[in-house]
Amino acid sequence: MTVVGLVLVFLVLLPKLPYYYVYAYPKGGEDTPRGNSHRLSKPLIGEDGRIYACSNNDFYAFQNNGTIAWSIRLDYKCNISMAPVHGGNAKIYLVADNRVLMINFGNTGTSEPVVEIFFGPEPGQQAEVAIIGVSVSTLSSTVFINIKDRGLFAYRSHGLLLWSLGPMLYQFGYRQGCKQNLTNCYFASVPMLDQCEASIYISNTEGELYCLSIRSHRFRWIRDFSSLDKVFSITPGNNGHLYVTVPVRAIVLALDAFSGNILWQRIIGPLSKADCAPVVDSNGWVSIGSLDGFLYSFSPNGVLKKFSNRKTENSVVQVGPFLDCSGFGIYYSQIEMEGKVSHAINDFSIVSAIRPKAALFTMLVPATGSIYWSESYPGQFSTSLSKSDLNQFVVDEEIILAFLVASNTGNPLQCRSTDRRLASSCSQARTEHVSIYTGNERAILLFLLFHSTLLVVLAGIVRFCYTFWTKKKLQGQGIGSFLDKRRSLQLKKKAFDRTITELERKASEETVDDKVFEKLGDIVRERECVERKLSTTYSLGRDSARSQSKSLLPLHKGKTKACSFKGAKKESVAIFHTPSDTSSSESSNEEEISLVEGMDLSTKAKAKAPMVEDSSSSDLFHGKSCRKNPTEATTSSKLFISSSGSDKSEVP
Repeated sequence: MTVVGLVLVFLVLLPKLPYYYVYAYPKGGEDTPRGNSHRLSKPLIGEDGRIYACSNNDFYAFQNNGTIAWSIRLDYKCNISMAPVHGGNAKIYLVADNRVLMINFGNTGTSEPVVEIFFGPEPGQQAEVAIIGVSVSTLSSTVFINIKDRGLFAYRSHGLLLWSLGPMLYQFGYRQGCKQNLTNCYFASVPMLDQCEASIYISNTEGELYCLSIRSHRFRWIRDFSSLDKVFSITPGNNGHLYVTVPVRAIVLALDAFSGNILWQRIIGPLSKADCAPVVDSNGWVSIGSLDGFLYSFSPNGVLKKFSNRKTENSVVQVGPFLDCSGFGIYYSQIEMEGKVSHAINDFSIVSAIRPKAALFTMLVPATGSIYWSESYPGQFSTSLSKSDLNQFVVDEEIILAFLVASNTGNPLQCRSTDRRLASSCSQARTEHVSIYTGNERAILLFLLFHSTLLVVLAGIVRFCYTFWTKKKLQGQGIGSFLDKRRSLQLKKKAFDRTITELERKASEETVDDKVFEKLGDIVRERECVERKLSTTYSLGRDSARSQSKSLLPLHKGKTKACSFKGAKKESVAIFHTPSDTSSSESSNEEEISLVEGMDLSTKAKAKAPMVEDSSSSDLFHGKSCRKNPTEATTSSKLFISSSGSDKSEVP
């Protein structure tokens, strides 16, 4: 059910009185109680532990115990609805009479001016513009000012204008922003800074949210929330998230700070004001109070926790919580009323409450749910504040919460500087949010794998075709006949290998005659011819001849022919053929080849005897047969076998 808080309930602590006054204001009305002119503005908690606030024409710096540390008289009336803004280097920026004043409290006690007009007309001149909000980036020393109907302006801390822009952007012939209204559309919110993303977030009057870069005036993204409402608050998480609160719908949305995509949205109880905004701690938990009496806290993933230290039937939480000095805990207040009525009118829920009875202030850590401190009013701390300089002002629960944070009351956690808290929050930004693609990543990986495989296959086919069709030997014949001839040669080679192996086995195991060795030599020559053809003419690679086989080589010397091989038992065999009519004395002069175990017989033979070039190498190109000439003379043979552990033996 959609809800809205149409009745604003303010708790007022008057000095020396133990009870509360409650004031109700219509939506959009003044926050200042009637008949009282000493109300403090929204407070600023400084790094030095002091509270800075203004009232009418005075600017105050309070100690955390309520004592005024110093004050400055202003020439202009300050805007109490806007909190002072910390600018770094002992500077504070303040909106007063539609001017931006720069207060340099470091010049206190010196001849240098303490208050200067940073933006706006000089004294005595009427301000022609209305300032909606001011923000300061201490990292880039830039001041951002939103001026009604004028746009957003970026100034250096010394006053130099860097850039300015309006809510409408024309890019590539298309208009972006203010789609529903071109005349009365302007930036309507305080520019909010995300220090981790270096971004500025600002909304317009038409319910559109802009994300801009701090370093330039370039739009990063624009998102339309007008379907929910045109009024909403913006809270940077400084952790990769951005939170949008829609009071009229009582909805909190978490956005991806990089892309603007909605991560999750949750419904909460009715809110007290249109500018209600949550607070984000260093654990990434976002917390906001509701008029239903609960404090709502959401984890970075949207998991809800609800906190309440009192019965919620007559309780309200009407101001936002404050972050403690450690960054992990928060302070919030829960008010018990004498009566509370909730009823619905059309699509809205109205909450009315009267006469507060008591207040309860609590310090807790939302991530763990641990409550470290709790105190009711009147209590020790509130009593001490009522006796301080604060008794000169109207003090509400928002002021009390600010002093609780500054004094670190009931907080056992160690305080950290703003820079350390910011670094801790920025480290929680998750890298997966950087990716703006939301499709099926697995499908893309499979698609890329398929295309990669297809490219590899195509490359192989192209290489295969190039290997064949660039060969001159394929010109004039088909690839089918080429492959058939290659397969035939491979089968012949295998048959020769089997025959040679069998003959080698017989020669090593038994005595064989000359015909066996002649047959062995013929087979060796034929196998070598087949090998050369396979390595050249019918090769599948480049046309380069392979090295000749070393297992069995025919050796020639003059008219003699020698064949050598290695047996299965590592025996070295040398066979010498001589003509049959050669005398024994001539045969004794014939050069003998001595072989030892483990050495290449063909290499030894080449080293000791001149070798005649094998005729088979020329037969390849002239078409001659590799077989032995049948007219060759009959020869006799001598066989020398050298084996391990045995002497050479001669076979006649």
